[in-house]
Amino acid sequence: MTEAREHTLTGTRGQVVAQEWPHPRPRYVALLVHGYGEHIGRYEYVAGALTAHGAAVFGPDHVGHGRSAGERVLIEDFEDVVTDVRAVEELARAAHPGVPVVLIGHSMGGLIAARYAQRYGAGLAALVLSGPVIGRWELPYALLAAGELPDLPIDTALLSRDPRIGTVYAADPLVWHGPFRRPTLEAIVRALETVTEGGDVGELPLLWVHGDDDRIVPLSGSRPGVEVLRGRDWTERVYPGARHEVFNETNRDEVLADVTAFVDRVLAR
Repeated sequence: MTEAREHTLTGTRGQVVAQEWPHPRPRYVALLVHGYGEHIGRYEYVAGALTAHGAAVFGPDHVGHGRSAGERVLIEDFEDVVTDVRAVEELARAAHPGVPVVLIGHSMGGLIAARYAQRYGAGLAALVLSGPVIGRWELPYALLAAGELPDLPIDTALLSRDPRIGTVYAADPLVWHGPFRRPTLEAIVRALETVTEGGDVGELPLLWVHGDDDRIVPLSGSRPGVEVLRGRDWTERVYPGARHEVFNETNRDEVLADVTAFVDRVLAR
């Protein structure tokens, strides 16, 4: 795989650092949207599969995440994050005019991608949501109701059945290992409600992938959100035994093959 390039953009709340995994003649652009507390560098394996499939891959570190500016994991308004992702799409389109764009969001990135599709879906070729924080995600409501936020790190065993994933995650200095920020939780709640009220994605093809043993963002909570969001062309893939990070699971190649097959179908239309 070609070595990643780094771009620095002016975001809504400071500098946003984005990575590009280039392709000389891409069939499509894949725009990756990462989840809470992590960074786009964790998606190198995904980017490798997508560039091998013919994509140029782009993705930002969100405000307060990875190498981007801002207080760590502080997001006060997800509409601003959607706007930052839009700037990365514009960067990709300037590099590859006329090439279709596929948006792929994981976890909190699924929330961002869902809202992005509601705002900018007319310009997208397809939407992929992985373990998305949409619908009824109970965690922020429970934490906010509890008063003082607990300073408990994530149980890395819940990420994947592959223990190496948790080990690398725990040692990654660009991953946030501290507590939630109250304003971020409040912003997540508002964004969940905004997406629920924002309507479906119409003709935009949607692929939803989820592990049935996801105890971070349970399948049962995301399903009502997908039901609200999905339009007339949607596909569901639920993987038995898989945990939260299906792109890092023991069956990651099966998941990525489902993603690339979906993209092939969309591009062939």
